[in-house]
Amino acid sequence: MQTLLLNSEDVHHNAEMAEIIPAIEQAFAAYERGDAKMPAKSYIDLPEYNGDFRSMPAYLKTDEWDAAGIKWVNVHTDNEEQFDLPTVMGTMIYSNPENALPLSIMDGTELTMQRTGAAAAVATHRLAIPDASSLGIVGAGVQAYSQLEAISEIRDIEEVVVSDLDDARVNQFIETFEDRFDVRKGSISDAGHCDVLSTVTPVREPIVGPDDVGEHTHINGMGADAEGKHEIADEILLNAKLVIDDYTQCTHSGEINVPFNNGVLTDDDIYGEIGEIIVGEKKGRTDQDGVTVFDSTGLAIQDVAAARVVYEHAQERDNGTPFDLLGLA
Repeated sequence: MQTLLLNSEDVHHNAEMAEIIPAIEQAFAAYERGDAKMPAKSYIDLPEYNGDFRSMPAYLKTDEWDAAGIKWVNVHTDNEEQFDLPTVMGTMIYSNPENALPLSIMDGTELTMQRTGAAAAVATHRLAIPDASSLGIVGAGVQAYSQLEAISEIRDIEEVVVSDLDDARVNQFIETFEDRFDVRKGSISDAGHCDVLSTVTPVREPIVGPDDVGEHTHINGMGADAEGKHEIADEILLNAKLVIDDYTQCTHSGEINVPFNNGVLTDDDIYGEIGEIIVGEKKGRTDQDGVTVFDSTGLAIQDVAAARVVYEHAQERDNGTPFDLLGLA
């Protein structure tokens, strides 16, 4: 009974986006149907280190499989400058729900990046115009890459506009994708006037205003994952078809957390959760819709679903490092 250790490269190699996207969709559906158990994300704030820890456990069951796990993740804003470490790091423990055997311990940072992109793809599939061919991205960090990789799986993306204050990051992003897409640097407004816009920044004051988006743009608000973060202007949120991933998390730490807790947004302004659309309880995009917004905080069920895909492929390909964690050999 061995546990499979998977580092960042192993996770990346086995994270088949074409399979992670439907796995994330299944996870949303299971959660909506009551076939998942997911306690609220818990936070340990460490202001003395400009950081925090978050624990994210979950179990879910679909018609074909069930899975369980927990992710331990941090956000330490001074890491890159002071320690030459990533701002966000994570460790995923993927377990057998039948007997609790830890099947794998894997890098949760790469896993988070992949499942976050997949969640945006699921929402884009349901909420963007069917013939969307342009994607704008605000923020050229690591999350930007999986946004493009995932969204281009479900829409025929041809044009990509990326906006970031850091020219080096923009240039690196362009160089990575210029052989596959018509990709260029642009302003926030340039990015926002694409058919689909993904925002992946850590800002606490809105940077995308009403004039920065097109009449039918679908927005994936991916950057807000903690109390006080806020990328998109309240006016956009108030006038858009607003879809969230989870009510408790979004009102606490999602894109809507600031206007909601200030009384600007209310429950009446939230159209529904993405799971309701997936299972058919509510409609996705209709011909009458203008701007649509998906507020994604990232759910533990997504990590578990993505971890399952990674683990199964790693086993098939004999990747990773097996070791006797429990000393039972």
